[in-house]
Amino acid sequence: METTSRVGAQAPAAEGGQQVPSARRTVDGYLLAPFPWYGLDEAFTGPRWLMQVGMAADGAVEHGSIGHGDEPSVRNEGTEDKEKFAVVVTVAGNPARRTADGTGLLEATSVSSAAWLAGVGLLSFTWPGQMDHTLRDDWLEQQTETAWVLADDLAGDDWSTLSLPVDGVPTPFHYRESEFGWVLAGSTQAGVHVGAYGRGMSAYGLGFAAIKDIAAYA
Repeated sequence: METTSRVGAQAPAAEGGQQVPSARRTVDGYLLAPFPWYGLDEAFTGPRWLMQVGMAADGAVEHGSIGHGDEPSVRNEGTEDKEKFAVVVTVAGNPARRTADGTGLLEATSVSSAAWLAGVGLLSFTWPGQMDHTLRDDWLEQQTETAWVLADDLAGDDWSTLSLPVDGVPTPFHYRESEFGWVLAGSTQAGVHVGAYGRGMSAYGLGFAAIKDIAAYA
C-alpha cells in the first residue's frame, strides 16, 4: 500500500494531561479522515497519544496510528524491555481506485495492509542488541521486506487466530509474536481494518473501540 506523505509528527497526548502545541497540530490530519479511528477500549486507562497519519497519492487520509501506554523509542537492548505500549493502526477500507488526476491506480487496502503497517511500526521502535547504526539500516530494510511477505500470507503458519472484542463484538484477528513484540490485524464492522503492535503489554487481554471524539486528543 503506497502512501505519499505523513501528516503530523509523533507527540504526546495523554488523557487528562496538559497538551503541548505540537499535539494540537497533529490532530488536523486525523480530522480529515472520512472513517472512524480506533484505539483500545475503555478498559485501558493509561496514557493515549497521537502518532502520525498516512495519506494516499490523491491526498486522501488512508491510515493513522494511536499510541497507548509508554511512548516507545528506539532503545538499546536491556532498556527496551521496560517499555509497555500498544499502538493501534486504523486503515481505511478502500477498493482499488484511480488517482484524482486519473493518471494512476491506488491499491486496494485490506487486512494485509493493516498487518504490514503494524509490522513495520513495531520494527521502527526496535534496535537489536549489538548492532551499530550502519548495520541497522540494512537490518531494517530486510525486516521490512519480511514484514510484507508475512502480511501477504495471513493464512500461513507464522500467524495464529485470536478473538478480541471490537466495539463489544468478538472479532477474529491474525496474530503473531516475535522477539521484538507482537503484531495483529483484523477488520471491523465499521468497514475499516485495524492493526496493532506492542511490547510489554499482552495482546490477549486487549479490546478495541471506535474513538468517539478524536479532537479530544488535541
